[in-house]
Amino acid sequence: MLGLLTVLLLLLILGFAQFFDQLANFSQILLLPLVISAVVTGAIGYGVVPFLRRLKAGQVIQEDGPQTHLTKAGTPTMGGIFFVPVVVSIALIGSKLAPMAIAVSLVTLAYMVIGWVDDWQILRQQSNKGLTPRMKLILQIAIASAFCLWMALTQPSNITNVVLPFGLILPLGVLFWGLAGFVLVAESNATNLTDGVDGLAGGTAALAFLGLGILVARETPELGIFCACMGGGCLGFVLHNRNPATVFMGDTGSLALGGSLAAVGIISGNLWALFVVSGIFFIESLSVIAQVSYYKATKGPDGIGKRLLKMAPLHHHLELSGWAETQIVGVFYLVNAGLTILAIISFFVTSKKG
Repeated sequence: MLGLLTVLLLLLILGFAQFFDQLANFSQILLLPLVISAVVTGAIGYGVVPFLRRLKAGQVIQEDGPQTHLTKAGTPTMGGIFFVPVVVSIALIGSKLAPMAIAVSLVTLAYMVIGWVDDWQILRQQSNKGLTPRMKLILQIAIASAFCLWMALTQPSNITNVVLPFGLILPLGVLFWGLAGFVLVAESNATNLTDGVDGLAGGTAALAFLGLGILVARETPELGIFCACMGGGCLGFVLHNRNPATVFMGDTGSLALGGSLAAVGIISGNLWALFVVSGIFFIESLSVIAQVSYYKATKGPDGIGKRLLKMAPLHHHLELSGWAETQIVGVFYLVNAGLTILAIISFFVTSKKG
């Protein structure tokens, strides 16, 4: 799976570099930062993972989850703590501390801190109960609100216009800020839900970051560098998280990745592209919503309802249906690569018409 992910990332960069006739530019903005971040995070992981194991920062496995996951109990978690700050640092250096890069970096680190507190509470109590859902949501909304306030004060007024396919523009005005806040919270939670199979969240996030990076590289190279670094960091993390995983990213990593993706999509004016490249995260979230809704709707006098899926999110349903973890991850990688290509081509067609 690591090889497949590496090939997909390189093909996307080189393929679209030729497509946009930007080989030299893309090599500097996307390829070099991706490679540097992947190598650095991968190398650091060889020192941090044993350290987390000595700290006994082992994952607490849900008893009602797939039985095959019980063997993963004790695998170090909170892996996001070693690759997210490193990647953000590389991105800030590469972007020469550009304001936009600083802003999305702060959002990324803030969501990472929320995830770290949640993971730490789970480890301390040795249960699956970390931060309460209410407290986690309040903190996520607070960060989203601060980011939206910063954009309102510093970005041009047309940032509230949402560009859709075929040259359509949706002028939302003040309503945009509610949408932006929702996207930040929803994206971070959706990425968190996807983190349930070895290599899944890291690999799909890498592809999503690179898709956004290709879209923004020409007009806002600092965000292109940031996305490439995040994608490379995810690749370096998957080196240790591929099946069988020696470390999990935990909420520390997954919340940070989702918040980071959303921040880049919003500030670059690529909300539609963000939705497309995040298709896997959306489907995973939708499967949970559908499962809960169906269960409640079919609840009988005994208080027990029916299940639409064998287990949610979707990747667990596929596991219980007989799919191997590597099979799920491989298919999801290919689907997300396809969605990334679709988002970029859609943007290209729209910009041509514009």
